Amino acid sequence: MGSVAKNGLQLYLTQLQQHPLRTKVITAGVISAISDISAQKLTGINKLQIRRLLLKVLFGSAYLGPFGHYFYTLLDKIFKGKKDNKTIGKKVLFEQLTSSPLNNLIFMLYYGLVIEARPWLQVKSKIKKEFPTVQYTAWTFWPVVGWVNHQYIPLHLRVVFGSTVGFFWAIFMNLRAKSVAIKKS
Repeated sequence: MGSVAKNGLQLYLTQLQQHPLRTKVITAGVISAISDISAQKLTGINKLQIRRLLLKVLFGSAYLGPFGHYFYTLLDKIFKGKKDNKTIGKKVLFEQLTSSPLNNLIFMLYYGLVIEARPWLQVKSKIKKEFPTVQYTAWTFWPVVGWVNHQYIPLHLRVVFGSTVGFFWAIFMNLRAKSVAIKKS
């Protein structure tokens, strides 16, 4: 079994090197799928919601994978790939002030308008109410992940690392949303 895993990892790393964007797109989609299936089960959804699952895969593949690929490449170009603490701090700060709020806003828009199919005014109202809390929570967690990602993870694996941590983040956010809904009931 060890050689199967080793060969699979080697094949994956080869694909990541030969076709980086395609591999990150597929990886983000697969991780989004596994994350949503886990979140649905952990939040008590008995019958898998296939439409929601497919739309989450679409979001991961069409947005998260490509965005991460180009964003991390851009950051390394802006900061010349440096890994000293000052530069890592600048990368994390830049990431937290730009892509973090953007990603959270886009996800909330997508989730409300596309996945839940709610009217614009409801989605807008929900974002006005919940975005500050979501973003604040993100700022208490993601800077540490960003630091680790920029300091220790090679450029070609940063989207994979971010998606993997995002897997747990999505489950946490789903469980948090469910507990807030229960408290309001």
